[in-house]
Amino acid sequence: MRARLAAALFLSAAALFLSAAALALTIAGAAAEPAPRPYLVEGALDAAAILPPPPKPGSAAQDADAAAYAATRALAGTPRWQLAVADVPSGVARLLDGFSCAAGRRLDPARRPALAALLARTRRDVVAVVRDAKGRFARGRPHLGNDEPLCVPRSEALDRSFAYPSGHATEGWTFGLVLAALMPERAGPLLARARTYGESRIVCGVHWASDVEAGRLTGSALFAALVGDAAFRADLERARAELADGFAVPPPEPASCAREDEMTVPRP
Repeated sequence: MRARLAAALFLSAAALFLSAAALALTIAGAAAEPAPRPYLVEGALDAAAILPPPPKPGSAAQDADAAAYAATRALAGTPRWQLAVADVPSGVARLLDGFSCAAGRRLDPARRPALAALLARTRRDVVAVVRDAKGRFARGRPHLGNDEPLCVPRSEALDRSFAYPSGHATEGWTFGLVLAALMPERAGPLLARARTYGESRIVCGVHWASDVEAGRLTGSALFAALVGDAAFRADLERARAELADGFAVPPPEPASCAREDEMTVPRP
């Protein structure tokens, strides 16, 4: 009897050990999974060669940037401010959620793996192109030297990072163009949301208005370069077929989408 009990306990412990080991291997494998590589080879698109330089101190363009920064500080605590806070996170899952109202259906990356993979790889191109351009222009952010409210915590990392072009605006506009190409019947709302996403950085107080405009130009140039890449086009068609499969998840509740549609940035 004791021998049978001991054997049962041993087998149970062994099963638990093997299950734990399998789980550990699964986690380790997921952690070791490499990030997707960009579609474009390094240096294929030099955004700094396309963009105009940021406004010079004392210029009319810089005065307009300063006026936009001052005007949007008054939005602190308003619904538009809350949307800017919600738009702070970037990345595929967050932007697909943010574009769901404009798409007319919830864009769940778990249910749309081809779309998520397309955007994840596209994002690697966004990061590379923006990083190089920011380093070339080295423009400081608008919150430096003042204590006006921001929609994110102030930090040394934020202070040290450069402003021009806006990475958020570039990512949002690039994703908006991709989604508009996949859902042309929703192109207007999708690109309007992409614009709003970029303008949230002005509302937030961490970018000049011209940084956001430069982000849209960078995103447009990047999309133009991407459509010339065969791998991007193949992934785009896979995502298109996936979206055309008839499986639609309803968007967020209509009242929330209606409020989002009303969000605009005041012009000084």
